[in-house]
Amino acid sequence: MIFCLRVLCIDVLIRLLQLNPCNVLAGFCRSSTMLKQILSKLPRKSPKSDSLDSAGSDSGSNTPNLGNGFQCTIGGSSLTSKLNVVKRVSSAVFPSSIAAGAEAVEPHLSFKEVSNPQKHNLFISKLNLCCEFIDSSDPVKQDLKRETLIELVDFVSSGSAKFSEPAISALCKMCAMNLFRVFPPKYRSNFTGGETDDEEPLFDPAWSHLQIVYDLLVRFISYSSLDIKVAKKHVDHSFIVKLLDLFDSEDPRERDCLKTILHRIYGKFMVHRPFIRKAVSNIIYRFVFETERHNGISELLEIFGSVISGFALPLKEEHKIFLWRALIPLHKPKSVGIYHQQLTYCVVQFIDKDPKLASTVIKGLLKYWPVTNSQKELMFLSELEEVLEMTSMDEFQKVMVPLFRRIRCCLNSSHYQVAERAHLLWNNEHILNLIAHNRQVILPLVFPAIARNTQNHWNQAVLNLTLNVKKMFSDMDEELVLACQCKLEEEDIRSSAAAEKRRLTWERLETAAGVQPVACNFLAPIKPATCPVVC
Repeated sequence: MIFCLRVLCIDVLIRLLQLNPCNVLAGFCRSSTMLKQILSKLPRKSPKSDSLDSAGSDSGSNTPNLGNGFQCTIGGSSLTSKLNVVKRVSSAVFPSSIAAGAEAVEPHLSFKEVSNPQKHNLFISKLNLCCEFIDSSDPVKQDLKRETLIELVDFVSSGSAKFSEPAISALCKMCAMNLFRVFPPKYRSNFTGGETDDEEPLFDPAWSHLQIVYDLLVRFISYSSLDIKVAKKHVDHSFIVKLLDLFDSEDPRERDCLKTILHRIYGKFMVHRPFIRKAVSNIIYRFVFETERHNGISELLEIFGSVISGFALPLKEEHKIFLWRALIPLHKPKSVGIYHQQLTYCVVQFIDKDPKLASTVIKGLLKYWPVTNSQKELMFLSELEEVLEMTSMDEFQKVMVPLFRRIRCCLNSSHYQVAERAHLLWNNEHILNLIAHNRQVILPLVFPAIARNTQNHWNQAVLNLTLNVKKMFSDMDEELVLACQCKLEEEDIRSSAAAEKRRLTWERLETAAGVQPVACNFLAPIKPATCPVVC
């Protein structure tokens, strides 16, 4: 209490000196004895401050010239040393981010209780107050911190905030202290790498507190008068990496806020754009090739959907590498269904920017085409249709042979949804036009599958679709259909002859094996050869 009293007295003295130093010092010069008595009654802070005072007295008395005919001599104490003590005490009570020549304000005051020049310092004081971690066992302090955060959000929303460098530093520090954390291990029963339709999303119990901090961060990033050159010193690479780590949160509300924040950082901090793309690529690499577990892939792809649409033409090699090494391998994980819609949008945006990438995308789809997962195969067929709609004739001809070999397998799939979805490709006018111009190559590839479906497919809907596709080919080129039919019949005859030949061969082997006596099936024991060398 005595120490605080001393600080208060010296602070009042400094304010008087700032208001009218000449008159104040002149008055003190007239009554130097009174000033000595006041200073002697104040308790000393430490031996270090005593040594400073004694050093000041040994150096002689200070005699400032006031310019109005008065001179002041303070014996036994140095005014400069006292001011240094006050400066040290102030820096111990208030953070350095508040100081910097500014006046500290009690953080528990309301913005309405202070004057306009003091609101900026009160803003920084409240930010530093919110850096303190409050345990859940103390609800009173939690409510106080929540009210302080709401005050900060309202103050920024009103447009009265001035984001100087100390304010930006304090806000980034407060966000880091409250948001950046390590998530607990995931105890999901399956390894899908995220939430599925059968799983309820997990909600963070501290969301009521986190939501206000995220709201403040969004308003800070979106602030119209924010100085980007100053802000980028604090919203740096380390801050962005820790922000990206939060995308693995299992709370969808938090990921949605992060999506908004990252999108605005990417749009406002142009200097950080290459780093953000590289950091997101690293997250995708780790997800695809190592863990296959991440909760925020769909949100990251949603952000990049708008980012890709803003790429300048011609596309940089860096952007094409992102497509080849990050987006196309994302078709590999089992959990592709969680983010497939966003992934398809990103891929289509790339083809829209550069149509020559269509053949590369189709080759990538064929590389990661599922064999035993029918639901995943349905997603691939839907994406393939969107890609083919944007594919030119030249790019289509580069991949049509391996592509329709895969589609032939889908036409014959015993899963009726896969077979039905593959037949529906012929209902797309652009795809039908591509097929019609290249029917000499495509029809011989798919005609055997069409013929087998008409003979023995179990699903009536698939059978009807097969007959429609066959009719379309007949309308295009009936002679080619007849030629394929004759060729198929010849192949059936040859395969039947080969099968009959194999059957006869096995019958002869079985007959030959049955004629020989049973004893002949055993070999006589062979005596070991004697060693001619005598040991």
